[in-house]
Amino acid sequence: MNVNPFKRSLVAGVIGACFATFAATGALAADIKDRNIKLPIVNQMDHPQGLGAQKFADLVSAKSGGKMKVKVFPGGTLGGEQQVASAMQGGTVEASMMAPAQLVGMIKEFVLLDFPFSFANEREADAVLDGPVGRKLMDRLPEKGLVGLAYMEQGYRSITNSKRPINKLEDIQGLKVRTILNPLYIDMLNALGANAVPMPFPELYTALESKAVDGQENPYSTAEASKFYEVQKYMSNTRHIYNPQMLLVSKKFWDQLSADERKILQDASIEARDYQRKVARDMSEKSRQALVKHGMQINDLPAAELQRMREKVQPVVAKYAAQVGEPLVKEFQAELEKARAAGK
Repeated sequence: MNVNPFKRSLVAGVIGACFATFAATGALAADIKDRNIKLPIVNQMDHPQGLGAQKFADLVSAKSGGKMKVKVFPGGTLGGEQQVASAMQGGTVEASMMAPAQLVGMIKEFVLLDFPFSFANEREADAVLDGPVGRKLMDRLPEKGLVGLAYMEQGYRSITNSKRPINKLEDIQGLKVRTILNPLYIDMLNALGANAVPMPFPELYTALESKAVDGQENPYSTAEASKFYEVQKYMSNTRHIYNPQMLLVSKKFWDQLSADERKILQDASIEARDYQRKVARDMSEKSRQALVKHGMQINDLPAAELQRMREKVQPVVAKYAAQVGEPLVKEFQAELEKARAAGK
């Protein structure tokens, strides 16, 4: 049977319109409300933390059709990590990025990720964080008023100071070194012979400038972004702790979200995670070179000296392993060995 071309065109148009209407209705049916999300961070926007936060913001906006807006507040303008974590628990701040080390006061098990000299490389860290142990740790967050979305990267921490290069364990002796508000970090630095000074990050530059502290410990990218080269002469590549970052949201905020909105945040967090990790790793060596150009003296330590440091902090590791409990420590170590074996 021959069909009139005009009729065929008309039918095709009607069918197309029906599909378009269905698609539009489906989009409208997605339960997405206008949301304004504050996301404070302590670093600047050109730091890997800032770049990851902005990528997450862009993805959330794109996936929600512009309805969900994430505004990043850099440079500690809304306070240090501890203050922000409390604000998230109270529901006055919706999201943030911070190291799990900042949360050990409320969830002691996170200290696992800070055991000194644990991760030989980033691949091992990714495998453990994105695996069962990382998920198990995140699952502890909701009872404390937070929800974990993804692990990103801060990098390996090394020591800077204004007095001398650290070429051997003894060179750390007596240095006043700022660290985060975390007991393991304080005990670790004291075990190495330093005088640990816990302090919120937004106060750090001024403390270094005034010589209230001699040094601090952070990755290259943080030292560069925060312009520590202006107030620190030496950086020694101790790489004593690998720091992940965690993208978090307030549980009070999370509980208000629809399933569609939660999926947008979850999907955006994974995409942003993969982007941020790559950026952080690409920037690490560039930051080291930039610090040298700015006049900082950077030195690598002999393997034998790093081993001496590792041995020196073993009592600290044992102390916190006992607090976490043997089953979880064993699971962490098993996952680490599995990742290590896969890399050989």
